[in-house]
Amino acid sequence: MRSGRYIGVMSGTSLDGVDVVLAAIDKTLVAQQASYSHPIPLALKQDILAICQGQPLTLSQLGQLDTRLGRLFAEAVLTLMRREGLTPGDVAAIGCHGQTVWHEPGGEAPNTLQIGDNNQIVAHTGVTVVGDFRRRDMALGGQGAPLVPAFHHALLGHPVERRMVLNIGGIANLSLLIPGSPVRGFDTGPGNMLMDAWIWRQQGKAFDKDAQWARRGKVVTPLLQQMLSDAYFSAPAPKSTGREYFNYGWVERHLRQFPLLAPEDVQATLAELTAVTIAEEVMLSGGCERLLVCGGGSRNPLLMARLAALLPGTEVGPTDAFGISGDDMEALAFAWLAFRTLSGLPGNLPSVTGAGQSTVLGAIYPANPLHYQS
Repeated sequence: MRSGRYIGVMSGTSLDGVDVVLAAIDKTLVAQQASYSHPIPLALKQDILAICQGQPLTLSQLGQLDTRLGRLFAEAVLTLMRREGLTPGDVAAIGCHGQTVWHEPGGEAPNTLQIGDNNQIVAHTGVTVVGDFRRRDMALGGQGAPLVPAFHHALLGHPVERRMVLNIGGIANLSLLIPGSPVRGFDTGPGNMLMDAWIWRQQGKAFDKDAQWARRGKVVTPLLQQMLSDAYFSAPAPKSTGREYFNYGWVERHLRQFPLLAPEDVQATLAELTAVTIAEEVMLSGGCERLLVCGGGSRNPLLMARLAALLPGTEVGPTDAFGISGDDMEALAFAWLAFRTLSGLPGNLPSVTGAGQSTVLGAIYPANPLHYQS
């Protein structure tokens, strides 16, 4: 077992920053020791958004973006290491998810693409990196996502209580931790993504802080019903999705029949869409006694209130109350997955992704200390 201190790096679909965590990990323990959120420059964020809905781009543009993101991830890791007084020898490995710019788990040639050159991270930090976690699962017939349910089960599973863990990032995903049953999990659909896209276009704000704008609006039931008719919501698991499907264009198509709506009413309806699609999946999966929520959406009081109202009899609360920061959960999961990879242990759950078998995930980029750059 490759026990030691690991760093996890996560840049999610919300593009609200690069989350970096430090944790001591062994076979039975994951102890978070530090965390840091590194900003994404606006120009880089705009360049990412400019390609992840299938827009045309050149190989040069893709290659440059891959390098720039790799350097950004390295910068984020180095900042954390300096703050904690760490040398490369203090860290067993970095688990880097990368930035998803395309995820297409169906069709004749399923594929997924996370960019952010891991060679850049190794060269600048001097620490071994584990990355490219999703494609091995996909090669074995899986969705390549979500990968965090295995981590949720390891840390938050309970022998008798029916629990589900909900991550609300750009996309929302649900982990079903039901005693006596295989762990299951899937993407329920949009989390913060559509709300963020709408307020960015309407007000130039990255997100609706504390749902202040959505709270001023009212839910437009006909628009909500039309959105809920999207085939993704009724599709059975395993299923996963991303910005290439749920994006601003998706909102625009649904608004064509509702041209005169107040912008704050659209925001309120998008928030309700997220809450309803999550609650429906919880109920269709047999319900739970406790719904533990992490991700940026766990800080949205409107979403949390609506989930509690839509799921009577279920305790809805943040994972923070169970010792795991909702802001750091996914980065921590990829530190844990790096530990699993270096230990030769499987990181996927076929019951979640639909893969033909469990497997070690990721590619290892070993450090060369002779080329360490301070």
